[in-house]
Amino acid sequence: MPSPLFDIGRRTGLDMASQPTLSRFENAVGLRQLYNMGAALAECVIERHAQRLHHCARLVTIDLDPTDDPTHGAQQLSFFNSHYDNACYLPMMGFVTFNDEAEQYLCAAELRPGNVTAAAGAVGILRRLMALVRNSFAKVRIRVRLDGGFANPELLAFLDAEPGVEYVVAMAGNAVLNRKAEEAMKVARILAGLTDQTEHVYGEARYAAGSWKHERRVIIKAEVVRAEGKAPKDNPRFVITNMKQTSQWLYEKVYCQSGEIENRIKELHAMEIDRTSCSRFWANQFRVLLTAAAYVLMQELRLCAAATNCARAQVWTLRERFLKLGARVMVSVRRMVVHLPQSFPFLATFRHMAMALGASPG
Repeated sequence: MPSPLFDIGRRTGLDMASQPTLSRFENAVGLRQLYNMGAALAECVIERHAQRLHHCARLVTIDLDPTDDPTHGAQQLSFFNSHYDNACYLPMMGFVTFNDEAEQYLCAAELRPGNVTAAAGAVGILRRLMALVRNSFAKVRIRVRLDGGFANPELLAFLDAEPGVEYVVAMAGNAVLNRKAEEAMKVARILAGLTDQTEHVYGEARYAAGSWKHERRVIIKAEVVRAEGKAPKDNPRFVITNMKQTSQWLYEKVYCQSGEIENRIKELHAMEIDRTSCSRFWANQFRVLLTAAAYVLMQELRLCAAATNCARAQVWTLRERFLKLGARVMVSVRRMVVHLPQSFPFLATFRHMAMALGASPG
């Protein structure tokens, strides 16, 4: 017997969309509409949290991170990517973090061809997000945190030109940087030999690549990795920054926090942001934005679970515990009532979240 909820269309005289209708809907969205949707997503997320924080934040951190989206058909702009060793798209995700909060809030999701560089389009995204942040928070410090692949001269010059912007940008090693790190690596090798453990030493240097107009500060993490049954391995890491704090604090307390972005991207993949099987590129961008909007709603649900045992639950846990509930639907001539269960293991948390979302006690 079909669910009474699916009878709404018949009662209102509106037809339910079929699969071909939905497919035509996805392909009908144009470039300007997609741009406006992406802008609206960023505006809604930042304005929502500006209201939550009463437009007072001392620090907003912006993280950008690309992720691979493997393709298996003839999708437009799907190309082989040698880094991921498969044909793919390379979408860029943008997140904002307020003050020292644990959550990184998704605010941008841009599908890109599979053969672009990691930094392609990053300046445009950063420019839009910075403008929104400055409009919502007076006198806020903006910090940009980027992983490897973003250290190109155009992006670094853009960050240097932005007033009041701090940045930490990872950079791949090269012969010059390895020479600058050699003294710290010698100390790390001695420590690793004495303790038989992985050891690291922090340092810094002034460095300018051939395409840079001036030198920048580079944080050096000289690390020697030791694992049982394996020879010690040198693992130097480099981070470009314009901040003044100590090398160790910047690397451990600022840069390393970007690792949490991987958990957010893992959640996005669990919500099938990589379901980009349409043949047209812009239709796939539309799907990415729909999934991003759904993820923003799930993050809002997690925010409502603050001070409960689900405050840091992953989105699949929230979905299993609070969205997949059995219910009894009662239909009369005048109304339809959905009766939720009176008892289940997470009822107290469910009530807490419902009240936070504006439900009335009863």
